[in-house]
Amino acid sequence: MSLKQKIDSDIKSAMLAKNKEELDALRSIKSMILLAETEKGVTAEISSEAENKLLMKAAKQRKESAEIFQKENREDLAKRELLQLEIISRYLPKQLTSEEIETILKSIIAQVGAKGPQDMGKVMGTATKQLAGQADGKIISELTKKLLSL
Repeated sequence: MSLKQKIDSDIKSAMLAKNKEELDALRSIKSMILLAETEKGVTAEISSEAENKLLMKAAKQRKESAEIFQKENREDLAKRELLQLEIISRYLPKQLTSEEIETILKSIIAQVGAKGPQDMGKVMGTATKQLAGQADGKIISELTKKLLSL
């Protein structure tokens, strides 16, 4: 079952349950998928990798918006964004823990032969491809900096 079909099924369930917040979040995901499918040059359905990128982007947007709303003391809006983030997270692949990411980064550093902070680009290029959809780029970057500065 593709992500689009899963979202459609969940939209129906949310409608029947009259869950407005969940319905809003699911519709925003569906909208992103439809926009990606109708972009210029796209001929077939989007791949699962592209779907994961869309979900990661949506999750990141919700997370950043919630942080901004909290700084501005708009807890009502922050709560809404966090709820949507929670719903979007259901469809993302399992996120790795910091320890798991660090272990993978250590093997990548050894693999590319990185010696210090000047080799961060080499490590990040490989790491972002290998950890795509499983970890946030910001966390990967922070841990890479930490490991290369040791």
